[in-house]
Amino acid sequence: MAEFTLPANSVVKGGKTFDAPEGATRVRVFKVYRYDPATGENPSVDTYHVDLDTCGPMVLDALIKIKNDIDPTLSFRRSCREGICGSCAMNIGGANTLACTAGIDEFEGDIAVFPLPHQPVVRDLVSDLTNFYAQYASVEPWLKTDTPAPSGRERLQSPEDREKLDGLYECILCACCSTSCPSYWWNSDRYLGPAALLNAYRWIVDSRDEHTGERLDALEDPFKLYRCHTIMNCTSACPKGLNPAQAIGEIKKTMVMRQF
Repeated sequence: MAEFTLPANSVVKGGKTFDAPEGATRVRVFKVYRYDPATGENPSVDTYHVDLDTCGPMVLDALIKIKNDIDPTLSFRRSCREGICGSCAMNIGGANTLACTAGIDEFEGDIAVFPLPHQPVVRDLVSDLTNFYAQYASVEPWLKTDTPAPSGRERLQSPEDREKLDGLYECILCACCSTSCPSYWWNSDRYLGPAALLNAYRWIVDSRDEHTGERLDALEDPFKLYRCHTIMNCTSACPKGLNPAQAIGEIKKTMVMRQF
């Protein structure tokens, strides 16, 4: 997939307007970011008047309604519609969230729908997350051991050790946290970002993993870890209620404690 970035002089301006059907009495206005790099044109914002009597209650329902019945050229990602896969992450009403769990009634006035901020745009609401996924892969998010697995059973851990993974393993890699972080906006080529670091800590703290030192060594870098300035945008943005900032703080604490 080719990477597309917006030209430095791009201006998001008014685009097309699509009116609601005649006789519609319960209408909401959605202002949706449109950009097709294949055309060479600057981005625009199209305005859609959606009849809520023929639409589900979530923002994703409105987008599906727009694509199915109003404007089939609109592009966005979606899959599970249950807040599990993270595919429909986008910026809605000025905040990063999942379109499938964002209720239309949660917003007042016109609802602005944009792609995740500070990422290359493939088309419309589809962000290019190639770098994001590469950073996740770089923390080697799998169990690393040297000891052979027990014969006939899984590797066990105590309930107390298992509890340490709560608030970490639930990450759905939607990228809402990383793309809400100013440090990630400015240094995404070198700073791993909240999502990757939360997943790194998930394996650092796992009692079954036998490569903790190696994992910490890989993060001992001025940019990979320490570009986090605890702004807390990541925690505010997480649609699953996780706390990436706390996980990053625990990694830093572990880095210090290993010296003693």
